[in-house]
Amino acid sequence: MEKYTNLERYILQYADNNLILGHRLSEWCGHGPVLEQDIALTNIALDLIGLARNYYQYAAEITNRSSEDFYPYQRLEREFFNVLLVELPNVDFAYTIIRQFLYDVFHYHFLQKLSHSKDSRLQAISLKSIKEVTYHVEFSTDWVLRLGDGTEESHQKTQNALNDYFPFSSELFNPSQTDNLMAASQIGVILKDIQPVVQDKWKKVFQEATLSIPSMDHFQKNGKRGIHTEHMGKILAEMQYLQRVYPDATW
Repeated sequence: MEKYTNLERYILQYADNNLILGHRLSEWCGHGPVLEQDIALTNIALDLIGLARNYYQYAAEITNRSSEDFYPYQRLEREFFNVLLVELPNVDFAYTIIRQFLYDVFHYHFLQKLSHSKDSRLQAISLKSIKEVTYHVEFSTDWVLRLGDGTEESHQKTQNALNDYFPFSSELFNPSQTDNLMAASQIGVILKDIQPVVQDKWKKVFQEATLSIPSMDHFQKNGKRGIHTEHMGKILAEMQYLQRVYPDATW
């Protein structure tokens, strides 16, 4: 028997994206290149984790789970359904910005479509989040342009990041079985519908930033099936440690 209902699993796919990326960005806290960007990255992390909470709360309500905390703290690695892109390491500021830009543009257009969902709760969550995500897009776009069309060193580092992380971008548009089921019932988003506008935005910004989109024959796309990179286990080991050692601990 499937452990998660179709709607629950759909919610988890997009909650997990935001939770894991928010966790990655939180690793910059106290380590940003300058104070202003340190604070900006931390605030974006808080936005994403807050959005993840909204999703998890809804999932817990429709399934009578004991708490929203079940989802981040008590699931195994194979039960997380985020795309691989969001779990990739920060490496340096250029890698962080490229990963963020690829996700932000997708996320903005995804939420715009989700705001028309037949599910009123998902509609409300998306409408509440669009304003924050609009800022995320502005932030990451600005930095792609500054780094790509900056110094020779910043350009090369950003191009290296794009070369390494762009192969993970197509999974954003690769529908899982759950995506297809929810789209058919007009609850979820038809991912192929937003693919052209997202990719067009990527292309225009990368061209302006003097960056070259790498030619790819193979793209990574197993995260929605619960098959992750080696980085995911390390994220969960840190994130779940307290709950694993002291189950149901409270402050």
